[in-house]
Formats: sequence, C-alpha cells, structure tokens
Amino acid sequence: MAYGGPDGELGASLRYLSQRFTMPDKRGMGLLTDIGTEELGHLEMVGSIVTQLTKGEGAKSFDKWGRGDYYVDHSNAVFPASASGVPWTAAGIQSKGDPIADIMEDMAAEGATA
Repeated sequence: MAYGGPDGELGASLRYLSQRFTMPDKRGMGLLTDIGTEELGHLEMVGSIVTQLTKGEGAKSFDKWGRGDYYVDHSNAVFPASASGVPWTAAGIQSKGDPIADIMEDMAAEGATA
C-alpha cells in the first residue's frame, strides 16, 4: 500500500486516466476511466489511514522510526512519496498511445504491487 512512488495509488490513477484518451475502443476507454477513478478512491483511503496513524505524533515518533527528515519537511501532512521517501514523479508511469503497450505496462505495474 503506497501513496506515492512508481507503484503507488497516485501513479496508478494517473496511468489509467491518461491512457484512456488514446484507447480506440469505447468499452476499453470506459474501463480505464472506471479503474482510474477506483485508484483515486484508494489514494483517499491510504491518505486517511496515514493521517489516522500519525495524528498527534510529533518529531520524536518520526525519529524513532528513522523518518525524522520526513517530519521536518512535511510534519504530519500526507505527501506523495515512495516508501523510501522519494517524492512522487510522473517518470514512473507511461502512456504510449498504443493500447497493447499501455495494457502491458498496466499489468506490469499492478504486478509490482501484488
């Protein structure tokens, strides 16, 4: 379960929602829209969980788990970053305009999070 990062929920939602525009089949386009929207829902769920887990925690708690640097930059805010703390970037997602290439990339990305 990741908020940011190349295999996180933010990347997944943008991957599907971007690829839908070049999908030649209307049913395929609708499916990509639905999946992208579902991934946005996951983004909300992960953000809510992180907020609940860190509410009321201070710098000492973050230091205890080796994440003091995150606290310095973001306090208790939810920020799209990978598990290792690398800020989210679009470099980890692809939209080629070729439905087969895009679907293969989608399956590879989904497999990375299983």
